[in-house]
Amino acid sequence: VSNCLELDQFNTMPDHSDDHLDTHRLTWAVLLGKWVQFARSAVALPDDEQGRKLRASVPDLIMLQAVWFALQHMDELSAAEQALGLDRATVLVDHHTVQLNAHWQSEDLPQKIEQLITDVRQMLATVNENQQAKNQ
Repeated sequence: VSNCLELDQFNTMPDHSDDHLDTHRLTWAVLLGKWVQFARSAVALPDDEQGRKLRASVPDLIMLQAVWFALQHMDELSAAEQALGLDRATVLVDHHTVQLNAHWQSEDLPQKIEQLITDVRQMLATVNENQQAKNQ
């Protein structure tokens, strides 16, 4: 699936600690711009079965990428916010995974979509483990 955004694009945040810009907000704005561009590109997908499935998958793909990115910043939240954030992330990952499987029910998920689901689930597990270790 060549239209899936690559997660590697979102692995790091720029380090501008001495800048007056809020890099956290700026990074989210850049990501939002990329997701809007990605969503717009889905309009050009062919009007065949696979194109329709990909088009229907775009909101779920964007949400999973957003959750993956947000999980990298869980340590910036208070303990109570982290617990709530992890619960919400779990619900979102489960919901959007179910939706993607529903879109592709007649065939296997494309490899890049499977990889995105795997990556976000691994990130969720890592953050969960880190939070449990802090609470002990």
